[in-house]
Amino acid sequence: MPVDYQPAIDWIDGFITERPGTVVVAFLFVTGVFAVGAGNVSTTAGTQQFTEDSPAQAALDEVNAEFTPTFATDTGSTQLIQRGGNVLSRPAMARMLELQRRMADRRGMRVASTTSAAGIVARQLDPEAVTLADQQRAIEGATDAEVERAIRRADETNPRFSSLLSKDFNRESASASATIGVVTHEIPGGISGAAGQGGSSPLVPIQTEAAAIAESVGGDITVFGSGVISAEFAAVIDDTLAIVIPAALLLITLFLAVAYRDLADLLLGVVALFMALVWTFGFMGFAGIPFSQILIAVPPLLLAVGIDFGIHAVNRYREERVEGREIAESMTAATDQVVVAFFIVTGTTVIGFAANLTSELPPIREFGATAAVGILFTFAIFGVFLPAAKVKLDRARRRYPIPTFGTTPLGGGDSMLGRIQGGGDRIARVAPVVFLVVLLLSSGAAAGYATGIDTTFSTEDFLPPEDRADFYDALPEPFRPGEYQVTGTLAFLEENFETSRSDTVTVYVEGPMERGAALESLHRAGRDPPSSVVRNGRHAEATSIVTVIREQAARDPEFRRLVAGNDVDDDGIPDRNLADVYDALFASPAGDRAALYLAEDRRSTRVVYTVRADATQSAITADARTLADRQRYAATATGSIVVFEVIASTILESALLSLVVALVGASIFLVVIYRLLLGRASLGVANVVPIVVTVALLAGSMRALGLSFNAFTATILAITIGLGIDYSVHVTHRFADEFVENDVPLYEAVDRTVQGTGGALTGSMLTTVFGIGVLVLSLFPAIGQFGLLTGLSVFYAYLASLYVLPSVLVVWARVTGEADGETPIVGAMCSAGRRGVS
Repeated sequence: MPVDYQPAIDWIDGFITERPGTVVVAFLFVTGVFAVGAGNVSTTAGTQQFTEDSPAQAALDEVNAEFTPTFATDTGSTQLIQRGGNVLSRPAMARMLELQRRMADRRGMRVASTTSAAGIVARQLDPEAVTLADQQRAIEGATDAEVERAIRRADETNPRFSSLLSKDFNRESASASATIGVVTHEIPGGISGAAGQGGSSPLVPIQTEAAAIAESVGGDITVFGSGVISAEFAAVIDDTLAIVIPAALLLITLFLAVAYRDLADLLLGVVALFMALVWTFGFMGFAGIPFSQILIAVPPLLLAVGIDFGIHAVNRYREERVEGREIAESMTAATDQVVVAFFIVTGTTVIGFAANLTSELPPIREFGATAAVGILFTFAIFGVFLPAAKVKLDRARRRYPIPTFGTTPLGGGDSMLGRIQGGGDRIARVAPVVFLVVLLLSSGAAAGYATGIDTTFSTEDFLPPEDRADFYDALPEPFRPGEYQVTGTLAFLEENFETSRSDTVTVYVEGPMERGAALESLHRAGRDPPSSVVRNGRHAEATSIVTVIREQAARDPEFRRLVAGNDVDDDGIPDRNLADVYDALFASPAGDRAALYLAEDRRSTRVVYTVRADATQSAITADARTLADRQRYAATATGSIVVFEVIASTILESALLSLVVALVGASIFLVVIYRLLLGRASLGVANVVPIVVTVALLAGSMRALGLSFNAFTATILAITIGLGIDYSVHVTHRFADEFVENDVPLYEAVDRTVQGTGGALTGSMLTTVFGIGVLVLSLFPAIGQFGLLTGLSVFYAYLASLYVLPSVLVVWARVTGEADGETPIVGAMCSAGRRGVS
C-alpha cells in the first residue's frame, strides 16, 4: 500500500498559509547566519588541488623529500625568453647578460645561479669571465667574427648550448630567433613547486620584479615561470567571476521577467535565488571548503534548479487562482503537488551530484558535496519560503496598492507555445512504440560513438586561451579582463624549443648504489632513449649522480684522478670503490648538489630526463616507464607529467563511476519513491528512460564537438542525470496526479500534463540554458566547455521530457494495464501465444 504522506504536506501547508510571516522571518534569520560563514570562504586555484591526495603525487613528494637535505634551501627558477631577429648577436647577448646581472645584484631576488647561451659564448671568448659583469664585457669587447667563432665552439663543446636555443639555430650563420636564459633562486624549502600548481608561491613577487627589470633593460624578453603561472591562476578566477556573474544575473532576470510577468513575483524569485547562494557559500565557509575553479559551476547549477522550482511553484499556484480559488486554497493545492515533485527532484538531483563523492580527486568530491547540500537548501527555500512569501505578498496586495501584472500560468493550451509543446502528446497518440524503438536505437548509436571521447588534464585547462575574442577588450571597466601571457608563452616554447627547460620526468631507482656496476647500469638505461626523450647524441639528456661526478671531475684534478683510478672502461664513470668516490664527492663543494641525486644511505638515486616539449603527456609517461624498466634495480617513473597522466586516467574513471552511481542510485530512488507514494514502482523506471536518452545524446555531442573529459567536464554526466531528472519528474508526477490519482483518461491525462507543465518547463529551460550558458564567456576554456555541455544537457532533458516521456508514459500505461479498456501488452502477448499453441 502507498505511504500516506498527506499529513506531512498538511503540516507544511499550515505554516505556509497560516503563518507565512513567521516562515519568512525564520528563513531570513538563517540567511543572516549563513552570511557569516560566507565571509570565511577562501579561494584556491590551479592543478595542485587535484593532485594533492593522489598516490602518484604522494610518491613524487616522497622522492623530492628524500633528495632534499634537511634544513636546506629549495630552489625555483625563472625563465627569460628572448626573441628577435638574431638573439646571438652581440647586442642581444649583452642585453640578456645585463638582465641577469641586474637580477643578481638585487638581494631580494635571492639569485643562486644563472645560465644562458650568452654566458656560454662569453666563456668561450674569455675562459676567466666568471661573473656576469665579466661575461658582459667579453661579449661587448669582441668583434663579430670572434663572436661567431665562439658560438661554433660552444655548440661543439657544450651539449647544453643548443638546448638553450630555438629549433631554427643555424650553426653556420651563428643565428637563432629565440633563446632561454635561466635564473635559479634560493627560496624556503619545500614550496617551490606550489606555484606551478596554483598554490601560494614566493616566486610571484620575485618574477613580478623580474618583469619590471626586463622592461627597463629593453628588448623582447619575457619573464616566465611558476610564479607567473600562479599569479595568472588567481587573476583569471577574479576576471571570470566579474564577467560571468553579471551576465548570468542579466539573462536570468530577463527570462524570469518573461516567465513571471510580474515585478513583485520576479523580486521574490530573485531573493529566493540569492538566499540559496548565501546558504551554500555559508556552508562552504563553515565546512572549510575553499572556492576553486571547479566550484565556479555550482552557483549556476543552483540557479538552474532554483529557477525551475520557482517557476513551477508560481505557475501551479496561478493555475488554481485563475479557477477563482482563494489564496490559501490555491497555495495548498499547489504545494500539495509541487512539494512532492520538488522532494523527488531534490532526491534524484542530490544523488546525481553526490555521485561525484566517489571520485578520487578532492576538488570533484568537494564539488559533489557542495552542490548536493546546495540543492537541499534550494528545496527548503523554494518549497517553503517562496510559497509563504507569495501568500504574504498576495494578501498584502489586497491592503496596499502593489501593482499586479501577469497572473495567468505560462504556456496555456491555446497559445503558440502550447501548440509547440503538444508535439510529444501527438506522437504518443499515433505511434509511441515505433517512436521509442527508433529513439532507443539512435541513443545506443550515440552512446557507442561516445566511447571515443578523449581525456585530458593539463595546466592549460586552468588558463585563458592564447587568442581571446575581441569583445573581451570592448568591455568597460571593471569587467574588462587583464592581459595574460602564460598560454601564449607555453605555446611559443612548445613550438620553438625542443624542450621548455621545465619538461622533465624522474626515474627513482632503489638498489645498492655502492655496488660496482651500479653507476654503469644507471647510465646505460638512457642509451637510445624513446622518442619523447631529448637526445644528446645516442644518449638521453639526463641529470643524475653520474652528471655530478663528471662535472666535479672536470673542475677538480684530485677528484678526477680518483675517478680515473676506478674507471675500468675509461668512460668517465667509476666502476669500483664507489663508496670512496661518493665520500670524496660529498666532501667536495659539489656535495649539496650530489645530495639531490643520491640518498644519504646510498641505497636509492634518481635520474631526471629532459623530454620534448611537443610530446604528448601519455607518450612521455609511457616512455618514462620504459626507461624505468631498463634499470637494473627496482625503478619507478614519476614527475609532474606522470602525475598529470595518472590524474587524466582518474578523471575518466571518475566520470564513468559517477555516471553509474548516479544512474543506478537515481533509478532505485525513483522506483522506491513511486512505490511508497503511489504504489507503482514501475513508474520510476519510466521516469528514467528520457534521462538515459539525454545522457547518450550528450556524450555523443561531446565527441562530435571535439570536447574531452577534463577536470571540469568529468562531472557532466552525473550532473546531467541530476538536472535532467528534474524535468522528467515534473512531467511524471503531474501525469500520476492526473491519471492515477484523479482517474483522468490516458490521453487526456497526457494532454493535461504537457499543457500544465510544459510552460513552466520551457521557462525554466530557457532561463537555465542561458543562465548556465554564460559560462562560455569564462576565460577558462574548460569552464566554458562545462557551461556549453550543461546547457546542452538541460536542453536535451527538456526535449526528452516533452517529446519522449509522453510516449513512455502511454506505453507504461498499456504495459501495466492501467489504461481503461486496455489489455496489458504483456498479457496480450501471452494470450496470443497460448492461442497459437492450442
